[in-house]
Order: sequence, then structure tokens, then C-alpha cells
Amino acid sequence: MKIRYFDHAATTPVREEVIKEMLPYFGVEYGNASTMYSLGRNAKKAMNKARRQVAEALNGEIREIYFTSCGSESDNLAIKGFAYANKEKGNHIITTKIEHHAVLDACKTLEKQGFEVTYLNVDANGKISLQELAQAIKKNTILISIMFANNEIGTIEPIEEIGKIAKQKHIVFHTDAVQAIGNAKIDVKKLNIDMLSLSGHKFYAPKGVGALYVRKGIDFEKLQDGGEQESNKRAGTENIAEIVGLGKAIELIYHEFEEYNQKNKELRDYYFEQMQKRIPNIKINGDLQDRLSGNASVSFEGINGSELLFELDKQGICASAGSACSTANPTPSHVLTAIGLSSQLADSTLRISFGKSNTKEDVDFLVENIAKMINEKM
Repeated sequence: MKIRYFDHAATTPVREEVIKEMLPYFGVEYGNASTMYSLGRNAKKAMNKARRQVAEALNGEIREIYFTSCGSESDNLAIKGFAYANKEKGNHIITTKIEHHAVLDACKTLEKQGFEVTYLNVDANGKISLQELAQAIKKNTILISIMFANNEIGTIEPIEEIGKIAKQKHIVFHTDAVQAIGNAKIDVKKLNIDMLSLSGHKFYAPKGVGALYVRKGIDFEKLQDGGEQESNKRAGTENIAEIVGLGKAIELIYHEFEEYNQKNKELRDYYFEQMQKRIPNIKINGDLQDRLSGNASVSFEGINGSELLFELDKQGICASAGSACSTANPTPSHVLTAIGLSSQLADSTLRISFGKSNTKEDVDFLVENIAKMINEKM
């Protein structure tokens, strides 16, 4: 049976070009980047090349890039690391109710340690109010952490405007850009982003490698003790092969940015069009304009989302009900309830996310199967 994969927001396959770039660092070039001999120097050179590739993709500087194991670690290092290092300046943090749990849970941990956190509401499309953000700022506010784009509904937040507010108030601005890399042009200088988290497996690099951008001059504490890797901010022997893969993947995805996103947008819009023709009363979630090109979140009345996913899987269709990180959580999506969906409608939601392998024929097959399953149950 042919597998048709529509869950690129959860993870992506590693590109052949990326695998080819990584292979030498599993065998021939196996050196530890912290050693002084040639094998170690070669590893460090490869790592610094990847650091440059990430920096160039974001319009940052090489010394502002720190490699991590994933987006969740990057979020934790940014939020908790900054809070610990700057607690004498203030203890108030602003975030939103629709963040990834890596951000929400990091904030909850800080609350237990005496920090104050404001969780902003979002509108029916998943956007924050800039006025509410401005009103939430206090004299002791030290950090604003708002995601670039939502992983479940695809809405892109007004990042440039948030950055301006933060800069005017001399508050550090962090954004979780895990879903945005490759799907949005990101210039950290233009957007006034001070810290940014990313994860390789969302843009055709391997799982288990991520990065954190931190603008020079911003202090943050390391969260794990050990060696002095990553400018003494992230202890642990660097995963050179995967770091090389991350660098190559981010370079490739931005080299073909326009073509990649135009194709995904066309498939997404075609999917929405066909779904509205075939299935009555569907609800499209998220902003229709400020949206990730490949994201399509749709809710159905009176349908069990888990049963729908199970039936689709029987046909070789891989899709999601929301965040892959929350699959084992029986409670309704915090993102969908935050935008006003009932628990029942939230549980009847299907997230499709398009990527490099998808075709129009795949979409036809997908819609045909969804329509058949739903219409049989109505």
C-alpha cells in the first residue's frame, strides 16, 4: 500500500542531499570538535559552517547561534536561561495561551519559582491583540515569548509589530519559530527578534538537532552542567553529523523558498476548495491570510477525530488531530479551545500539513477518503 504523508508539521523526512552531507561525519570524519588534532579541527570546521548557514538564513551572526537537541530544548534554554540570568531586573514574563507546551510548561515551572507570567488571549483566528500585549507590560516585565506561527492552526502572529513594542519598552523578545523555518522569511534584525528557537526535523533535517539564536549582548544561563561547549552555554559533546545536516537543510529550504511555499499554498487552497465542495458545514481553523502555506486545520460536526485518523491510516494516509507532541493527551487541544471551539468540535478536528512529497493527486485521494468516511457517519 502506498503511504501518503500529510503530517509535515509533525516531522519531515531527511532529504537525500542532507544525508549525503552528513555521512562522512558518522565514519571518516568522526572527530570530537573539542579536540586539537586534525580530526577534531575538521569537526569544528564543519560545525562552524553549519553555524554560518543558520545565521545567514536568519540574518544573524555566527556567534549568535547555539546548537541544541531540539526545539523544546531551545525554548527551555531561552526562557528559563534568560529568566534565571536576569531575575534581578524583573520577574514578569508575557506569553500566549496557544504556545507549544515547551513554552507553556517552562513558564509554569518559572511560576513555581516566583516568576509572574501573563498568558495573552487570542482571537477566533489565533492572533494576539497588540493592544492587550501593550497593556500587559509592567515595570518588572523582562521577557515576551510569542510563537512565530502556530503548529496546530498555522496562524502567523504579527511578529514585526511585537518586536517593535518589545524594543520600545526595552524588553527581550523570544519567538518559537519551530514551525516557521522554511515557511516564512525571517530576518531577526528587521523583526527585532532577540531570541529564536528552531528544530531541524521540521525542515527535512534529522530529528534530535535544533538551534537557538540569541542576539549578542543578551545574557542567559546554561541549564545543564558539564563541558564548555557552545560558548559555555550548552554542555555536551556536539552531534556533528546532525548539526551538519541542520545547516545543509536550512540552506536548501531557503534557496527554494518561493517555489516550495507556492506549491504548498496551491495544494492547501485546493484541499480547502475540494473539502468545502464535498462536505457540508466544515470549519476552517486559523487565519486565512496570515497563515503557514502548508497548514490546513478543519473541524467537522459530530465526527470523532481519532476514529477518522484510524480509518485514514487504513488507507495509507498519515495525518494528525493537532500537535504530534500531544497525541497521548486525552484532553481537547488547548489551541483549539483558546480560539473558541467547543471540546466536541476540538475533538473533531483534522490537521493536514503539506510538504515536498505531496501532489494534487494525493490531495484528491485524501479528500475522497475523508468525504466518504464522514458522509457515511452523517
